[in-house]
Amino acid sequence: MNLNENFLWGGATAANQAEGGYNLDGRGLSSIDLCPIGEKRSAMIRGLSNQLTLDETQYYPSHKGIDFYTHYKEDIALFAEMGFKAYRFSISWTRIFPTGVEETPNEKGIEFYSNVIDECLKYGIEPIVTISHFDVPVALIEKIGSWRSREMIGYYLNLCRVLFERFKGRVTYWLPFNEINMILHAPFMAAGLVFEEGENQEQVKYQATHHELVASAMATKMAKEIDPNNQIGCMFAAGSTYPYTCNPDDVWQALQVDRENYFFVDIQARGYYPNYAWKFFEANNIELTIEDGDLALIKENTVDIIAFSYYNSRCVSADPNAASQAEGNLFASAKNPYLEASAWGWPIDPKGLRITLNEVYDRYQKPLFLVENGLGAVDEVTEKGEIIDDYRIDYLSKHMAEMVKAVDLDGVDLIGYLTWGAIDIVSASSGEMSKRYGFIYVDGDNEGNGTYKRSKKKSFDWYKEVIASNGKNL
Repeated sequence: MNLNENFLWGGATAANQAEGGYNLDGRGLSSIDLCPIGEKRSAMIRGLSNQLTLDETQYYPSHKGIDFYTHYKEDIALFAEMGFKAYRFSISWTRIFPTGVEETPNEKGIEFYSNVIDECLKYGIEPIVTISHFDVPVALIEKIGSWRSREMIGYYLNLCRVLFERFKGRVTYWLPFNEINMILHAPFMAAGLVFEEGENQEQVKYQATHHELVASAMATKMAKEIDPNNQIGCMFAAGSTYPYTCNPDDVWQALQVDRENYFFVDIQARGYYPNYAWKFFEANNIELTIEDGDLALIKENTVDIIAFSYYNSRCVSADPNAASQAEGNLFASAKNPYLEASAWGWPIDPKGLRITLNEVYDRYQKPLFLVENGLGAVDEVTEKGEIIDDYRIDYLSKHMAEMVKAVDLDGVDLIGYLTWGAIDIVSASSGEMSKRYGFIYVDGDNEGNGTYKRSKKKSFDWYKEVIASNGKNL
């Protein structure tokens, strides 16, 4: 077993799931702030609701999160105790620009993230910053329709410039967008898109995607100009797609689904729209508005790193009646009879991670960075106050073992592994606190009750040993 001695072990969270303090110190209203817990959330994150105001009858978990906004020093100290080499967190856009249109940033927001970065560096933890992680100012949705408008690029670049300049020399790794391909599956959560009745939703989603891809290329160019040491990564929700049977129709369907995911990375990593994409647009009456210079800009400013999340593989059939359905990170999928599932119905496929790592590296031949992998589960606190999460240790250790094989036996260039999450946070898909991912238990429930005290789970000491042994002791 041979991982690089500088391998970046650590964990990840997102501002909208951890910070809380949604209306403190000048922060404006963000898209995810509008998504309550429960059934209404599912409709909203898919863009099926045009409600852009808060509903007093609903509970909004993200408003409180786990109060990382005031607990960040305590939490980062716990990450350091585990031996983290890297910590990935995201910027709340509205903490920096409350409505997105301000000419100057909110200094209280800058101060908070500067303090978080300094706290990481104090412990030798590399900060990995996601600029936009399911986070759009509500004011920009109301004003211009979010990413459906090209104007959004300019507002986004204002945010990028402030971050690149203010945190120059302290942050090297930047991810312009989180899980950029989720715009096709959860368009409001991913990009603040709300649809009008009768419009071609695919047209809207892919035009918004083009704007994000241009913005990503421009941000990459800007980052390099401000600090040539900056490393920019695309980030997508990964997971290889299996055909349900060896029927060629199923194999073809799996290829099509994989292309849907790789489309984004093909452009960000290779620098051009692939031929299959142009044919897809033609077949689906999608006419992109592409300005002069867009394609050259994309070609000249590809990413340095391929970052991705992996929770599960997918399984598809050309016959919609051939298999029962499973759920996995908002992706519809046929139920794979060879895999077990989590309590939330997500397939558990450790070897799928090795397959995915190989497929992605074979395709792009650029350094990979696994920035999310984890198990959402219900954790019980014993009478002694212990959290015995052996199921999480089992899930992670099996995935890590396959990851190590991909590096050691297959030659995949992987620079790091970050678990989702480093600490319990609010679930993005369901809005629940009861769906826990962390090594650190946070005493809060789905209604915001609890002390929010932090407690170490059994997996805390296990992961500490994994990091100390550089993955040799799983």
